[in-house]
This record gives sequence, structure tokens and C-alpha cells, in this order.
Amino acid sequence: MNAAPIDTSNPAVRDYLSLIRLQVLTPLSLLINVATVLVCAVVVKPTIGGVANAYPTSISPKFWLIEIYVAAIWVGQIGYCFLLLLARKPETKRTAVKGVGLSLVFANWFMAIWAVAWVLNYFIIATIFQGLLVLFLLYANIVLLVYHSPSSSRPFDTGLIHAPIRCFLILPLSVLFPYSLFLALGLYNKPWGRSPDTGMAGLITVLTTNLLGLVVIVLRRDIVWCVAATWICVSLWTQRPKPAPIYITTILFTVLHPLSLISAYVYTWFFRERQIALPPDSEEPNGNLGYRANNGTGRREEPRPREVDAEELWG
Repeated sequence: MNAAPIDTSNPAVRDYLSLIRLQVLTPLSLLINVATVLVCAVVVKPTIGGVANAYPTSISPKFWLIEIYVAAIWVGQIGYCFLLLLARKPETKRTAVKGVGLSLVFANWFMAIWAVAWVLNYFIIATIFQGLLVLFLLYANIVLLVYHSPSSSRPFDTGLIHAPIRCFLILPLSVLFPYSLFLALGLYNKPWGRSPDTGMAGLITVLTTNLLGLVVIVLRRDIVWCVAATWICVSLWTQRPKPAPIYITTILFTVLHPLSLISAYVYTWFFRERQIALPPDSEEPNGNLGYRANNGTGRREEPRPREVDAEELWG
């Protein structure tokens, strides 16, 4: 017989096949990401950090702090890979398949290609792949927040899906993409000849990314964004020398990010107006429940059964 063993037109079957594909491709892409970045950071010469030291800019970070940040992303992704294999809740599977999908797979590949282009001093190629990395991760984060928002009833989804994907986005958005772009445009300190004045460009970059993060932290009370943005600010002002405006700005946002998060929580708990739930319609003002007057005759009749909608019956 030529009939297919499974019906691929069934949406449930397609979702199951998508989950199987993610269970294979996500760990593979993470392995390629980790192996490539580690080789470029430790084995080859110049290393990723060596290139950064050779091309300093006004937004250069302290790279060992960025390395810790990247390691935390890897740990979170390892947890996500285990969650793909062990998840039993339909909501978790739906979040992985519909929310993250293949965006994380492509992001890991882009990160690996960026590392190779970076150590080869192909800064234009490195910038292109960092831009693609931002776009894919931004799409995944928007879909997660809009259609699969984190819930306190599923803490593993929040810790192993939302948190790693968001941290992964903040890294290229705040540091790696602007840094690669600066090098591609020649906005770095040259030991030979005249170095361009990149103070204003660096200040605009730092202000834009941190103001964006501040808005997200305040509106969503986002702990993950707060921790990640604060860590990146620390990595920026600890790398010296820095132009005074950028140095002061990064220190200021190091304080503002956690302070804004605490203020947002205080406002939510103590100053936001609480909605008062109205009593059900079936309750009478005189306190007699379940009876209704019969056209002013004084007699009371039993309430008639409420019709149950079929959609309500099945939940």
C-alpha cells in the first residue's frame, strides 16, 4: 500500500513532528555554538578577547564578564533541551513549538558563525550575523510574551524557556551588535594615525539600549531583563578607559535598573487601584438566594434551570 503511515495533515501530528524536530536540532545547534565559541575563545589566535583588545571602542565591555554571561545562557539552554525531552504539559510543548520554534536553532548557528567571522576580522560579516541574531531572537521573544506569556503555574517554562531566550536577546542587542557595527564602520581606537571621535556615537548607543531596557523593566516588572541589563552595564564601565559621559551613564543605569524594578513592584502592590468584584447576578438585594418574585403576587417560584452552552461544558 502507498498510504502514509501517519496523517501529516492533522495539526496534532504536525505539532508532534515539530517537537521531535526541536528535540534533535536544538541540542545539536547548542553543541555547535558552544564548541565553535570555545575554540575561537581559547584555541585559535587571535582569540575573541584578543580581537576585542586589538580594536577597542568607546563601548568595549570587560570580556570576562561577557564570558560569564554567555556561560549562563548556555546553562539555561541546556535546561531548555532537557525540558524539551521531559515536558508533559501541553502548554509547555505548545510554548516550545509555537513560541520558540526554530528561532533558537538559527540563533545558535548565527552565534557560531559570528565567532568565526570575528576572529578572522571579517567585521561586516560579523555585524550581519549579529543583526540576524537580534531579529530572530526578537521575534521569538515577542511571540513568547504575546501568545505564551510566563505563568506562575509553570515555573519551569519561565526559568528554562523565557529566561534563556530573553538573556540571549539582550546580549547582542546591548553589546555584540553595536560593537561589531562600530568595528565594521571603523569607529575604533587606532594605534596608528588619527582615531575617530566615537564618544557621541557610543553615548547614543548606550542611552538607546538602556532606555529601552528601562521601559521593559518598568512596564513588565521584568526581573530577567533587569539582571541582564545591569550585568552588561557593569561590564561596560569596568572596562577602562572610557569617555566620561559613557562611564557616568553606564554607572547611572547600573543603579536605575534595579531601582526601577523595585519601584514598579512597590507601585503595583501599594498604589494601584484594586478592582472590586461585584456580587453574582443570581443574588437578590434582600439576601434571598435562588428565588425570584412572581410579578409582584407575593408568591415565590423556583428558579428555572440555566441553559448550558456546549462550549462551556467542554471548557
